[in-house]
Amino acid sequence: AEHQHARYNPLRDDWVLVSAHRVKRPWQGQLEKPPPEDVPRWDPNNPLCPGATRANGEVNPQYEGTFVFPNDFPALQPDAPEPGDSDHPLFRAAAARGVCKVMCFHPWSDLTLPLMSLAEIRAVIDAWAELAAELGASYPWVQIFENKGAMMGCSNPHPHCQVWASSFLPNEARLEDQTQRQHLSQHGVPMLLEYAEQEAHRKERLVVENTDWLVVVPYWATWPYQTLLLPRRHVCRLQDLREGERDSLASIMQRLLIKYDNLFEVSFPYSMGWHGAPTGPYLEEDCGHWQLHAHYYPPLLRSATVRKFMVGYEMLAQAQRDLTPEQAAERLRSLPEVHYKQRAK
Repeated sequence: AEHQHARYNPLRDDWVLVSAHRVKRPWQGQLEKPPPEDVPRWDPNNPLCPGATRANGEVNPQYEGTFVFPNDFPALQPDAPEPGDSDHPLFRAAAARGVCKVMCFHPWSDLTLPLMSLAEIRAVIDAWAELAAELGASYPWVQIFENKGAMMGCSNPHPHCQVWASSFLPNEARLEDQTQRQHLSQHGVPMLLEYAEQEAHRKERLVVENTDWLVVVPYWATWPYQTLLLPRRHVCRLQDLREGERDSLASIMQRLLIKYDNLFEVSFPYSMGWHGAPTGPYLEEDCGHWQLHAHYYPPLLRSATVRKFMVGYEMLAQAQRDLTPEQAAERLRSLPEVHYKQRAK
């Protein structure tokens, strides 16, 4: 807890430098602006609101729950042409096709997931699973991700996520496929299933848990308050979750996200995303080495205005963190599970 050391990340086959003593250093760097608290519930000029007109001229329906539509500025399109042959192995290109969708969680712009009801969060989970199955019927990878807060590059405060389906396995997916496959081959058990059992027993990095799920600050965490959401049962894909597991997922997501907001009493920024077994042609293969999981990567370090930057040594050598994962987990674990805004009322 007091001396630097390196920790191995078996999911990415890399290392992170832990320098716990550096958390005491004074901060004279950039201070971030806390997120605005005066977001209007409905704004006719917000393209994600019910009834609003989007950039392509389409008018959103008066939706009352979740709402999914094609991204008006997609990073992937289904009909992109082949890039052509390369004349040198150092200048390779490959086809990249897919579709990009946006999913609004709720019709109100001033609501975030931790402030939604369990039924509303469950509806989001069901929509995630439906999209994963629908797009995964033909595409090898379906990436569900949420960027929350301007600090994470989110340009619209309305509660929403994105879903990108691609004709290829992205880098992180390929890497996790390789490491999990190798672990199962060597140890006879899926890596993250074994890891969840170990963390449930050790409890050092446990943040919240219930019958079906647990959330930990992983032993190899890079970001200060990074967490990993894991099912206790062997589950390959989001769409494979049982009814009860979806209910308990809504509950544990709400508990985690309330703790995040309570940490610095601010709407906590993060990037999160689901990783599960590849789909499309991989549906016909044995993907038992995979275990479904969600990554949460929040940037805040010491307060609502001080963030962790991945620069310098992190970009040129390897990841480095200050406070230990155990310290981060203990702090999150000790936070109340009633949202600070609801306590104030």
